[in-house]
Amino acid sequence: MSAQANFPRLVRKLRERTGLTQEKFAAKLGVTCPTINRWENGRAKPSPLALKQIEDLLRDLGEKGRDLLKELLGAEE
Repeated sequence: MSAQANFPRLVRKLRERTGLTQEKFAAKLGVTCPTINRWENGRAKPSPLALKQIEDLLRDLGEKGRDLLKELLGAEE
């Protein structure tokens, strides 16, 4: 399954690994809480800027985020 098709799970997993609520995760990315909710429920996709911020968060997690980063990028690093 591609990262785009499984993006809702990826966003939720990242949020859970960072220990953030939807509200705090939204604030960290500069979007609204309903936006995070739509991403997690598959009703919307992040903008290219939000995708870059998500990628940066995954890189900052190091080993803890490596599997999700590979999924996001769709290839092994």
